[in-house]
Amino acid sequence: MQDPLNEAARPKVTPSRPDRAAGEGQTLLLVHRHLRQELTQIKSAIEEVAAGRLTPEQARDHINHTTMRQNYWTLGSFCAAYCRVLTMHHTLEDETFPTLARRKPELKPVVDKLSQEHEVIATVLTQLDHTLTAMMSDESKIDDVRADVALLDRLLTSHLTYEEDQLVAPLSVF
Repeated sequence: MQDPLNEAARPKVTPSRPDRAAGEGQTLLLVHRHLRQELTQIKSAIEEVAAGRLTPEQARDHINHTTMRQNYWTLGSFCAAYCRVLTMHHTLEDETFPTLARRKPELKPVVDKLSQEHEVIATVLTQLDHTLTAMMSDESKIDDVRADVALLDRLLTSHLTYEEDQLVAPLSVF
């Protein structure tokens, strides 16, 4: 399977994640945990729709139990909101991580790689948005949505783990 993140080329500076995180390192872990939880909710709702147990409209009740639910009435709009939150998170990282790299120059290759990965993930999010839009008018597109969400899950999970492994320790003393 193709590796859009080119994981083998990831620079590694931090030998391991610390047992305890503090400060910005702890904040990063909390935000990432939230992103993972929300992605799990999306995957679950999509599988329910794919299995024919729910229509996209019925999936809203399941989705409304998530923490980002504020008036998102369809599967598509919830997923779009998740994509916006994830994009804002990566934009904030792209604006703040260079400061960390200036203070700890050995982290620059990691920060540069993370920024590249943000672009790859943004492309997947754009594709997911297109397939969700198509599915809203043609439920047979559910398999396309499932494939895009599976790709997002694989890439985002790998990315978040890499980011945590490399930056939690430096951010904990930042």
